[in-house]
Amino acid sequence: MKRVIAGCLGALGALFLATQASAGPTVDAIRARGTLRCGVQGPSNPGFGAPDSQGVWRGFNIDLCRAVALMVLGDASKITVVPLSTQARFPAMQSGEIDIMTNSTTWTMQRDTQLGFNFPAILYYDYQGIMVRRSAGITSAAQLAGATICVPPGTTTELNLTDWFRARRISFTPLVIESRVDLTRAYDAGRCDAITYDATILYAQRTTLQNPADHIVLPDRLSKEPLSITVRHGDDQFHDITGWAVFTLINAEELGITQANAREQLSNPDPQIRRLLGADRGLGEGLGISDDFGLRLIETLGNYGEIFERNLGSGSALGIERGLNRLYTNGGILYAPPNR
Repeated sequence: MKRVIAGCLGALGALFLATQASAGPTVDAIRARGTLRCGVQGPSNPGFGAPDSQGVWRGFNIDLCRAVALMVLGDASKITVVPLSTQARFPAMQSGEIDIMTNSTTWTMQRDTQLGFNFPAILYYDYQGIMVRRSAGITSAAQLAGATICVPPGTTTELNLTDWFRARRISFTPLVIESRVDLTRAYDAGRCDAITYDATILYAQRTTLQNPADHIVLPDRLSKEPLSITVRHGDDQFHDITGWAVFTLINAEELGITQANAREQLSNPDPQIRRLLGADRGLGEGLGISDDFGLRLIETLGNYGEIFERNLGSGSALGIERGLNRLYTNGGILYAPPNR
């Protein structure tokens, strides 16, 4: 009887693994097409996603697209970048025009439960901020009574701004323009006293102003904005692949695995490092991909910290402090489940 039960359990285990490894509809479609269609901010958002002088898209969110492409297709270059406005991103996702969004979309309850999206992993812990001219001498958003504030229409950004000022009984006049480029130009031309977006967007758009150093992002945090990769409901395998692409990059930084030392770390006796890099086999099977996905991710793109630094940090034009996006071991809240 024990042998029969053991045999049944073994068969069930094999069936479970086979089910987990079988490709879902999104992965099948991506592999048949030969490219991952990735939605990002349009027309561009420097540091996060923008074409360089050669027309090649680069940035933090682009690197996350490349990570998922490497997981699914084995090649980080096989991405098709689809720039989308704030208003166009959700219809494009729902219609299947794109496979994934890495365009700084906030994970909210309504988007999760009513729009049919899943949020496999938070890429960046952000907040909504306000940018003003340094010459105005303003140090707090509470000093903006009666001001005209540039804000994109029909977004959580507009709602958060209204809620924050209403709660403090401060009056303001909104100037709403749909296009991010046109809204930033309106602020730069002096049509509004301040402009509000997620802080990441403010830092990026500041680089496009005539005199970036003349503008400051105020310390006020109008909202929580956990920015996540976004996929559609209904495909667990693709959800898992995208989530573990991000988690692996974060865990690699925590374990000290870098683009430069990843291959030599294959001989490291630490079980955590060996599992992440695929030296000890088995982790890829449940995702339907090869076991060495971690090694290939880090060798190609670097770990989370390296991706942040070259696109957003002191090594970039944006110069954003990591802040909350430091590892939890370094005073931040960035934390990933273990690769095991």
